[in-house]
Order: sequence, then structure tokens, then C-alpha cells
Amino acid sequence: MNETIVCVVGNVATQPLYRELAAGPSARFRLAVTARYWDREKSAWTDGHTNFFTVWANRQLAVNVAACVEVGQPVVVQGRLKVRTEAREGQQQWASADIDAVAIGHDLSRGTALFQRAAKPEGTPVAARPEPNWETPPQAGPQDGPPAQRSLEAVAVT
Repeated sequence: MNETIVCVVGNVATQPLYRELAAGPSARFRLAVTARYWDREKSAWTDGHTNFFTVWANRQLAVNVAACVEVGQPVVVQGRLKVRTEAREGQQQWASADIDAVAIGHDLSRGTALFQRAAKPEGTPVAARPEPNWETPPQAGPQDGPPAQRSLEAVAVT
């Protein structure tokens, strides 16, 4: 309920690792997010600090990530932020920032992508829905039509 939802834009830093688990498919990869700022002294954009996140995807999202996400690609990731700290015997304590992804997509401000709908799993019934009628039905009367035409019709009638 009180989860931290984040949306981050960055580059895929590691090849997605895909696994079939008892709970279903799972995939993970590292995401590099670098802040950029305008350096007035140099009159140029400069890279700031880089944050690394481990992005976790499950179920159909994991299957799709494994099929189309590659190292170096710019992506947008939305999901729940989880910061973990762990201390192992004989080692220094470390922290990890993980994102349990809800949605992952390519950053279209930096390139193009071709969307392809994933195939439905076998045995899932597909309900046939009729195509909606997108056309606006015509209405009769002088009050309809373009404003210029309405004013000419009103003048012609009087």
C-alpha cells in the first residue's frame, strides 16, 4: 500500500538473465541511470553521477524482456523501488536498489521501435469483440454542418 513507485530512464547495462522458476518466468538486468547537467563554464552538457538499479521482471513481462531488451538500449522502467542492505560475514555491509518492474519500454526519444503483440498462451479463450463504429453518424438540419455553411443556410432561409 505504501510503496515507492518510480519511473527511471537509462541504459541497459547487462544482458537480461532469464529463468524459468516454479512461480513462473523471471528476468533481471542492471540499468544505468546517469544524471546530465548544463555546465555553464564549458558551455556543454556534462555527465553527473551514475546510479545502477537491478530491474526485476516477472511472468509475461520477463518473457518479453528476454526477447527484445539488449545491452546499451535506452529504456524506461516503471515499478516499485526496493532498497536492500545486507551484511555478509567478513565483508562490509552493502546496499542494493532494486526495481520490481510493472512496465518496461524502449525510450522513443532516442530511437525507434517496432511493437509486436505477444502471442497468447495456449488454452486461453479469446472472446470475439465486434469492431466499434468510429464514425460519427450524420445529423440532419440547418444547425449541423460547418459554421460557414450554417450562416449561408440561415441567410438563404430568411
